[in-house]
Amino acid sequence: MTQFPISSKQADNGDTLYTLQNAQDMRVTISNRGATLISWFAPDRYGRMADILLDYADVDAYVGNKAYFGALVGRWANRIAGGRFALDGTDYVVDRNEGGNHLHGGDSGFHLARWQARPESDGLRLTLMSADGEAGFPGNLQVEVLYRLDDQGCLSIDYQAITDAPTPVNLTSHAYFNLNGGSSDIGDHLLMIDADHFLKIDQQLIPVGAAEVAGSAFDFRRPVPIGPRLSWPDAQIALAGGFDHCYCLNWKQGEQGEQRTSLRQVASVYDPGSGRELKVATTEAGLQFYSGNFLNGAKGGAAKPYATHDGFCLEAQAFPNQVNGADAEAVILRPGRVYRQTTAYHLSVRR
Repeated sequence: MTQFPISSKQADNGDTLYTLQNAQDMRVTISNRGATLISWFAPDRYGRMADILLDYADVDAYVGNKAYFGALVGRWANRIAGGRFALDGTDYVVDRNEGGNHLHGGDSGFHLARWQARPESDGLRLTLMSADGEAGFPGNLQVEVLYRLDDQGCLSIDYQAITDAPTPVNLTSHAYFNLNGGSSDIGDHLLMIDADHFLKIDQQLIPVGAAEVAGSAFDFRRPVPIGPRLSWPDAQIALAGGFDHCYCLNWKQGEQGEQRTSLRQVASVYDPGSGRELKVATTEAGLQFYSGNFLNGAKGGAAKPYATHDGFCLEAQAFPNQVNGADAEAVILRPGRVYRQTTAYHLSVRR
């Protein structure tokens, strides 16, 4: 990869913004507030640059970031039912910031913290210490994330974490994408997700069990436009106001034991108008597809506020509420072990 210097500037609120650039003149800007992806400028098939991420017009909005625009969320991404879990015989109560449930790290989640940032020769490394008891979680957790942008348009996110006491860990990037640069909503985007099953939800958006995607609005095993699926007469679509569901990603035979190290492509999104195509690869077992159901009225960088379905998220992670399920031990980080995750977003153009 051609090496470009990482530029930085101070925002009015004291946050620092760092910009990665590649040989295609793609530019990804990251804030130390929440290790947040602020913007990703990229060309369309005609060479016209546009920002494919949703953002706020005012950098001060990231201090609260109610929509989680671009943020790295944790210590637990997604939901924990009732804000409760049991670990090694002890019951824990964590922040309940979505009704009676826990969502995206709670009121003191990682998306609000100022991370320590360090530019390196191949990317930007950010680190955070999450103290024992923060948001109700046990253990002092040290987290680091490395963002890298290569000349092929691949933005990779490498996560690591260690702890001094057993604790649940589930991290993800909550970037909102719109591949047409905001000229219209995401209805024309063609989505593919390599998953035969998804997790059905209840009225509080908590998973209640896996279901086959076949024959339903949730079948994206072949690329199909998102827009028509949003209007299907499906009870699950009605519950969420669109898609806010976790997909159980397919694994090839022999991969199950390598879930923390085997990076494989799991999804793609194509915008016919701009020619931009986004491919997602991850080491994770789950992929939350969120169709921007609660964006209406959010004041972004555009002249008018965002509307419902103006952006989408593909959040690679463990399963929502897994800490209360049969496979809870898989999401518990214990002293002496290292949490690792890699997710990569590869952006290209079809001519």
